[in-house]
Amino acid sequence: MSHLNEGAHVPDVVFKTRVRDEKVEGDNPYRWQDRTTADIFAGKKIVLFSLPGAFTPTCSSVHAPGYEAFYDDFKKLGVDEVICLSVNDAFVMFKWAKDLKIEKVFMLPDGNGDFTEKMGMLVKKNNLGFGDRSWRYSMFVEDGTIKKLFVEPGFMDDCPTDPFEVSDAQTMLNYLKG
Repeated sequence: MSHLNEGAHVPDVVFKTRVRDEKVEGDNPYRWQDRTTADIFAGKKIVLFSLPGAFTPTCSSVHAPGYEAFYDDFKKLGVDEVICLSVNDAFVMFKWAKDLKIEKVFMLPDGNGDFTEKMGMLVKKNNLGFGDRSWRYSMFVEDGTIKKLFVEPGFMDDCPTDPFEVSDAQTMLNYLKG
């Protein structure tokens, strides 16, 4: 299995997202909105980190909260947006963000795993009953081009461990600071 490398353009996909819309009545004032790769990455500096799943231990205790904590530091370095991507649907990502009190990081659902698969980062986690999920990684993307990619070691299907050594917020921040 191989993944996209630095210098490659991020895959072209359509993400199925939900956005708040005051015109929608009821307890759930959100509507579906398709967002393309171009909508998200074109002309912008993006820090994206991808993880195996919402509500999972490492993702919830360290990975996502770390990027939320350093969000303002990323912005000071000229980053336009910090994005958390997971092979989960929009409803799960929304609830998880609320649960973690994530207010700054944009939670991007890759519910069908299309982006993750085209990145070459889709792995099977059948050993945990998760099905297809993203391998843990982070990347700095400028105008759609992958400038830096931090991929956790041991990339494989049904990995018996959950490596978390290089895709953390501090490593990305150190890279961007030069």
